[in-house]
Amino acid sequence: MKKIMQKILTAAFISAIALLWGCGPSKPVLNVYMWSDYIDPELVKDFERENGCKVIIDIFDSNEFMYSKLKAGGTGYDVILPTTYMAKVMFEQNMIEKLDLSKIPNSKYISKDYLKDLAVDKEMKYSIPYMLGYTCIAYNKEKLGEIPASWAVFGDEKYKGRMTMLNDMRETIGAALFFNGFKMNSTDDKELSKAKETLLEWKKNLAKFDNEVYKVGIQSGEFVIVQGYSGDLFQVLDETPSLSFMCPKEGLSISCDDWVIPAGAPNRELAYKFIDYVTNPKNAAKNMEFTCYSAPIPEAKKYISEENQNHPGMIMPVELYKKGEIIEDLGDDNSKYIKIWDEIKGN
Repeated sequence: MKKIMQKILTAAFISAIALLWGCGPSKPVLNVYMWSDYIDPELVKDFERENGCKVIIDIFDSNEFMYSKLKAGGTGYDVILPTTYMAKVMFEQNMIEKLDLSKIPNSKYISKDYLKDLAVDKEMKYSIPYMLGYTCIAYNKEKLGEIPASWAVFGDEKYKGRMTMLNDMRETIGAALFFNGFKMNSTDDKELSKAKETLLEWKKNLAKFDNEVYKVGIQSGEFVIVQGYSGDLFQVLDETPSLSFMCPKEGLSISCDDWVIPAGAPNRELAYKFIDYVTNPKNAAKNMEFTCYSAPIPEAKKYISEENQNHPGMIMPVELYKKGEIIEDLGDDNSKYIKIWDEIKGN
């Protein structure tokens, strides 16, 4: 009996060891928190292969949602991709780390002109620029013909129920500020009140405020006019000849999303490798062609396919710098926008 039990135990022990050997050491995991459809999946796979790791991507649809989640205790992320103004807020509140640029050698390729003229974090102390884009309007030219290059289209009742605006308080209130001849970072109470009145009128004509479905909706014909991010819209426009886009004459926002490392990141060294990897000009070019956004990396242009050398999403038209404004953090005055947005959404 003892011999039988000994054999059973020995067999069980060998099976357990074999099982452990079969599993091998677990791969390190990089947790990334970012916008949807914003990185070439093949590049992610290549990074995983090169570094023997697993990349898990979690998605947010607004800077405010992401910020609130982290403030409420959301942890475990190694890399986050907020818009520039939110990266500044997070740094000032010690939510993200100061970067060691020696671990991101490809940061040398970031445009010096972008850093000088548009960037908030000009020395890349806490953020590395990823993609530059602008907010514009896409429309169904097959159904509507040419439409005026103005935010006024959202006030046109004949498109009622067939239009969307972004579910983003700074972008959407900013559009109403532009329409009324004001700056999109205004903190003037009278100007903000006027923008609120305008948005409440526009809201009557909207199907919804939305950050995701508008891309599918404009392509399917459910919507005929949408406000959206340039890269998102060009992904759809490039596939759909019936659609076109316009940049409102009153002005538009230009924004950049930046890679940051959250305080207490579990896998900081892998985070540095990832940021450096996507900042490589060849990889930046691949992401530009996948997202239809423009990387502020001049060297990347030489790796873009010939057909996309003048693409208005990947190669931003110079004149947009004159029309555009960068969204800024407004400090305590952010509460004015939150109050107005809550009133607009709740009305």
